[in-house]
Amino acid sequence: MRPIIVLYLLFFVYTGQAQLTDKLKPSISGLSTISLEKAGFHKDSILNLLSLINNTPPNDFRGLVVIKNNKIVLEEYFNTYWRNSIHDIRSAGKSVTALLLGIALEEGLVQNLDQNVYSFFDKSKYPNINKDYKQVTLRHLLNMSSGLDADTNNPQTTGHAVNWIAKDNWRDFLLQVPLTSVPGSRYIYADINPLLISSIIEETSGMSLKDFAKKKLFNPLGIDQVYWYTNSAGQTGAAGNLYISTLDFAKLGVLVANEGRWGNRQIINPDFIRSLYEETFDLTQDNPYSDGYGMLWYKSHRTFGVNKLDYIYASGNGGNLLIVVPEIEMVIALTSSAYGPGIGHGRSYTIMSKILASIK
Repeated sequence: MRPIIVLYLLFFVYTGQAQLTDKLKPSISGLSTISLEKAGFHKDSILNLLSLINNTPPNDFRGLVVIKNNKIVLEEYFNTYWRNSIHDIRSAGKSVTALLLGIALEEGLVQNLDQNVYSFFDKSKYPNINKDYKQVTLRHLLNMSSGLDADTNNPQTTGHAVNWIAKDNWRDFLLQVPLTSVPGSRYIYADINPLLISSIIEETSGMSLKDFAKKKLFNPLGIDQVYWYTNSAGQTGAAGNLYISTLDFAKLGVLVANEGRWGNRQIINPDFIRSLYEETFDLTQDNPYSDGYGMLWYKSHRTFGVNKLDYIYASGNGGNLLIVVPEIEMVIALTSSAYGPGIGHGRSYTIMSKILASIK
């Protein structure tokens, strides 16, 4: 009798856990699920990868979502994180800012990407705006080639975040940063560029970028839990500080893979989405993980196993990546809190590589 009771209890515990798992991962509107085998992956390779992630310290990897042809192939969470946990994706938020500019362009808040920054700001409201901004366009900001005295890797530059991030109102300061090189001539990674894009959207829409994103982008995708740091003046930190779940991060990639469409709704113009693939600057000599840059997205053309693929990706410190492979309609979202100069990027690149190599 006792063995029967034990077996019954084990069955109860197992089924209870299965039911709990289902409750933690309810179905998502617009995204069905598919098995690894049916999606065209080598199952053993993926299972070995998951085992490696679980058994390799440090325990700061958070989530992994793979979506192919609008179907969830893999959704796994690690180290106390689960589907509804939101996470700071750091500079990957810059790529989200680019998507929001695409929406602003479609709504007529901006005329075109060659419109200069100076034209967006009322001179009676911002009397100290630097006239150098007449030479800086939205396209320059998107390509990290504004020529402004700002460099994320050099805290001595005027526009470095250390000089404005703690301010209650950073826009007045940002609009006074001078040029040090000809706009469009050099790639210099600087947080000021997406911040200026955010400022333009905020000025023209009358909303913080956070609220604009919620209304125009997050709500249509069913993204409910999100935090984006916004100062007391209603200015959102568009260079990063966006907290979002791994699955919702992946949804943004699906939107890009589908050329701006979510279900039956066209959220971003397809032409703008296609422009995200434009490679303005070659990074092959400077970045081991990327071949190029443009439109606040990284570009790469690499071979994984037998698969030669072109893809774009958003990247944030700590190993936070959103990869879009358009030719196979595939999205990979990885979240990790290995912040700083540690293993984050290398580990996430390795995980991404193993997933792409496991495609049959």
